[in-house]
Amino acid sequence: MDTELLKAFVAVTETGGFSAAGKLLHRTQSAVSLQIKRLEDRMGEALFRRTSRQVVLTPAGGRLLPYARHILKLHDEAIRVLGAESPETLIRLGITEEQAIAYLPHLLERFSREYPDVRIEVICEASSLLVRDFQDGLLDVVLAIRHTPTQSGQLLGREPLVWVASAEHPLPRRDPLHLALNPEGCIFRAHAFAALGREEIHWDVRFTSQSPTGINLPVQLGLAATVKTPRSIPRNCRIIGPEADLPALGHVETELHRSPSQTNNEAFNALCELLVGIVTHADNLEPMPLSMH
Repeated sequence: MDTELLKAFVAVTETGGFSAAGKLLHRTQSAVSLQIKRLEDRMGEALFRRTSRQVVLTPAGGRLLPYARHILKLHDEAIRVLGAESPETLIRLGITEEQAIAYLPHLLERFSREYPDVRIEVICEASSLLVRDFQDGLLDVVLAIRHTPTQSGQLLGREPLVWVASAEHPLPRRDPLHLALNPEGCIFRAHAFAALGREEIHWDVRFTSQSPTGINLPVQLGLAATVKTPRSIPRNCRIIGPEADLPALGHVETELHRSPSQTNNEAFNALCELLVGIVTHADNLEPMPLSMH
């Protein structure tokens, strides 16, 4: 059975659409559609039912799926055993800068010992941009803060958001409250505005930066407050306590996106599982029930 057809079948199943599968496989939507049509012709049955919003497996497709995954796994194992695969693999990892600071020291050291021939390209960007690039097939795995639900995102847990200010200076002025935040589109910024708006507290965004350094410096100097997760509180800063009478910020959710085209790659799976273990065992992360994964 043609493994390329099976790869297209698994990709459409796991992404929920021909366009998304094409991006992950670096093919056009029409090329993926043609591959599925060829596979359906060989099987003699329709494998997907197309609706106005998505494609779903037919009963025949559901029966084929575990076999397709098993065949692809055996195929990749045979290639590795026979030495036909290049010993060097590239994994493109997307992660926010603050998550990279918290998690990559643990991930890279442990992973590199087990897979010394694998190259890792680390791309640090805002979560929304990382998910967009993942959906465009430009990244293999992404750890991000969830903005909107997606079919590819595996929910790992949630983290509290806290107000943060300098530990060595008085609290920033209150009317208006001076803030240092990421640009528009950041979910931390949205949580801050929503919380302040509920309490009718006036604020002024005095410092804006995509980089944590650009946010942390004015906070460390006592010029502004910001919003962080507890794992990302900068040096010489502290969580603002109840004495400041600032509103609660709620939580954000952490998610992992894995490329279906890489799911039979041993090194890729090892990196993903190692990253999941590091993140879910981190302090301050509240694991989600298994039913939500």
